[in-house]
Amino acid sequence: MINLNNLPKGKTGGYLALATTSVLWGTTWVASKIAVSGNLPPFQMASMRQFFGGTCFVVFFMLYKKLPLPTLKQFGWLLVLGLLMFVFANGLSTWSLLYIPTGFSALIGALYPFSVVIAERLFFKNRNLNMLTFGGLLLGITGIGIVFYEHVFEAHPEGFLFGVLLSVSAMLSWSAGTIFIARNKLNINPYYGIGWQMLISSLILFAISQTTQPVIPLQEVSLKVWLAIGYLVVFGSIISFIAFIYSMKKLPAAISSLYAYINPLVAMVTGGIVLGEKLTLNILWGALVTLAGVFLVNYSIKRNSREIIAEPEL
Repeated sequence: MINLNNLPKGKTGGYLALATTSVLWGTTWVASKIAVSGNLPPFQMASMRQFFGGTCFVVFFMLYKKLPLPTLKQFGWLLVLGLLMFVFANGLSTWSLLYIPTGFSALIGALYPFSVVIAERLFFKNRNLNMLTFGGLLLGITGIGIVFYEHVFEAHPEGFLFGVLLSVSAMLSWSAGTIFIARNKLNINPYYGIGWQMLISSLILFAISQTTQPVIPLQEVSLKVWLAIGYLVVFGSIISFIAFIYSMKKLPAAISSLYAYINPLVAMVTGGIVLGEKLTLNILWGALVTLAGVFLVNYSIKRNSREIIAEPEL
């Protein structure tokens, strides 16, 4: 693990960490697509990634930080979060990359604050929706409509609409996990908890892959796929999380959370360059309109002193 004390001091280091988080978490969408476009089924790939990443976090905090095993109650909460955040949210979004462009899937993932606001309003009656919130929702829907329109008439692999459904389901699952976190205090180091969530989810994803998709023996996994998984573990999980923690310590929350609006744009541009995915001015314009809507919804909530957790990496 990298020692945070060795990073540049002050806000300069914070901005460098923010840039690192934004770029690396944006490129993880492309790395995931490279992996699933190879010879490895999505759930098996997600299982391998979460196992290696989760093991690194758990071992570091248990051996170096000397943290104890979670309690039985904490394990129950970690199981729920592992299912929502990594099995369904990460697993389904990874699966969606077989059918839809990386930038489009990342953009759908960025919409989760909308479903959080609507769900809490419908089921908990405690969100005060104002004109700013409604304006953000309208912008977000309009932007997604523009991007969808640009993609829907081009040639896609069979199952484009199924991929959209998978991505939306992943986003809704992340929203449910966000609400669960807000209403249940785990009293555990959040990054130690993330490690356990990843480790638990990797076992569940492996079981799912065994029963739903043909499992590829490890010796048959191509070098390109192994490199993509290595990138996801080292850069997409470990280094990005270290940079994210550092940026949160050094920068105001409003600035350190900007990565959530940059990730989809990085995914779109990287997907266009590396994978040759369609990238037009209308797609970029639609993405900017969507992210402006997400920003307004988040801003309107923070004005009411209620904070939404920022978008995760894939």
